[in-house]
This record gives sequence, structure tokens and C-alpha cells, in this order.
Amino acid sequence: MSYRYIHYETLEQGRIARITLNRPQARNAQNRGMLVELGEAFERAESDDTVRVVILRGAGPAFSAGHDLGTTESVAEREPGPDQHPSFQCNGSTLDGAEWRVRQEWHYYFENTKRWRQLRKITIAQVHGSVLSAGLMLAWCCDLIVAAEGTVFADVVGTRLGMCGVEYFAHPWEFGPRKAKELLLTGDSIDAEQAYALGMVSKVFPADSLSERTVEFAARVGKVPSMAAMLIKDSVNQAQDAMGFTTALDACFTIHQLNHAHWSEVSRGEIYVGTVDYGLEDWRAAPAVLSADKNTP
Repeated sequence: MSYRYIHYETLEQGRIARITLNRPQARNAQNRGMLVELGEAFERAESDDTVRVVILRGAGPAFSAGHDLGTTESVAEREPGPDQHPSFQCNGSTLDGAEWRVRQEWHYYFENTKRWRQLRKITIAQVHGSVLSAGLMLAWCCDLIVAAEGTVFADVVGTRLGMCGVEYFAHPWEFGPRKAKELLLTGDSIDAEQAYALGMVSKVFPADSLSERTVEFAARVGKVPSMAAMLIKDSVNQAQDAMGFTTALDACFTIHQLNHAHWSEVSRGEIYVGTVDYGLEDWRAAPAVLSADKNTP
């Protein structure tokens, strides 16, 4: 199977599948083609009975800069023409009003992320550089996260797009309620050490040995019998769900769509996120993400 936006390989006699997001020139911003290919790659690993653990990583300077909001490839995917992605001809894309956006985001930003959380294999996100906004979604749907020293995590859509976080709203569960509010309202970031202290990150490795150490970690996890590993995963996920996790995700996805509808109404249908015309920073020229330092306002 060939891919355009990702790379798929197996390691350790096929017991580890490694998926690499491969748009380094765009800091692995998630265009539709990448997300569809990623779903196919996860399904490929899931169907392979030899695979015990799946590693998800990114090529280039960053794990993922979030949704692709404007590269040439992303624009061409959406518009009618020879380069339009087939997913923009189905799943609500031909419908009117808010329905097209709700259905499209449900399929390609929300439900796919929930499905990857439930993959029948143990998944490890290997992150480095920037993990921004929708990049968090890809890391959070994995069972474990390992990070390079110097990695930063942030959701900037509140301050730059006037949106209440990304579609898969796991922030209160991953950051904690008050920290989630702070990070969303400021757009500030936490680093790998802070993420480790929160329990969000399991391991922090030197950047120059990140891939090697992650494979070692995955090999250790892969020694657990596959049935036991799956039931451990299900036990923890179901306990989290019993505390309201998936119910909260569903509710917050609806709130997210209300936020889109607000901007669409304010702009009289011209755009469904906030812009500089409505007091937001221009995301194309926004300053660097600041660290959430406890002594800095």
C-alpha cells in the first residue's frame, strides 16, 4: 500500500508498526489526505495479528502543528477540480447551512479520533517540537505519550481563532480543569517536563535518541500478552468512560459547532472562525507561543 502523506513500516520482527506523519514542510499540519491515510494505516496495523504496538510520530521539526488551515494542498483538496479529495464529495459536504460542517468535522476530526483511541493495539505517540491544537488530538487518542526534551504542548485556537478548543475536547482530562482553562484562555504552552508531572506524558527522552528509546519502550510494552494488553487498555478506557469522558466529548463537540455557528452568523456566512476583524490575532503572523510560566501574567 502506498501513501502520499505518511510512512508505514514494521519493526522488531513485525511486532511494532510505526506510522510517520510525513509533511515536514508543513510541520505535519493535518490536511484531509493525511487524516484519511492515517486512518487506513491504523486499520492496517489493527488487522495485522503480528503487530502488538503502534508508534505514531512526525517527520521534520514538529510532531504536528494542528489542522492545515491554508496550504496550497489543503485548499486544492477542498475545491472542485482534479485535486479535490473524495471526502469533500460525501459525508455532508454537499449539504447546506451548518450541516455540512457538523457532518464533515464529525467524520474526519472527531469520530475518527475516538475510533483511534479504541484501536485493538497499544498505541504510543512519539512527539517532539510543537504539538499544537489538533496535534494534541493525535497524541491524546494514543494510549501512551513519549516526548523529546523541549517538546511544547498548546491549544491556540481560543486566542487565534476564537474557538473553544479543538473538536476532541480532552483538555480537562489531560491538563486538569483549571490548567485547561488557563491554557485555552491564554494560548500558552507547557513543556515535556510539565506534561510528565501532569501524568500526560509517560517518558521524556533526549531528542537525538527519541526514536531509538521509543522503540525500546514499545518493545517492552509489546512483551505483555496481546489479550492482557487489550483488556488492560479496555479496563482503563471503560473506567474513564464511566467517569463521563466520552459523554463529555460528545457534549463538547456540539458546543464546538455552536462556536462555529456563532462566527458564521456574526460574519453573515463569510467565515466560521474568528478573524482579526473581530479582535483576534492573525494566526498567520501570530507571535511565538509563550510558556505557561507560573510567575508571568
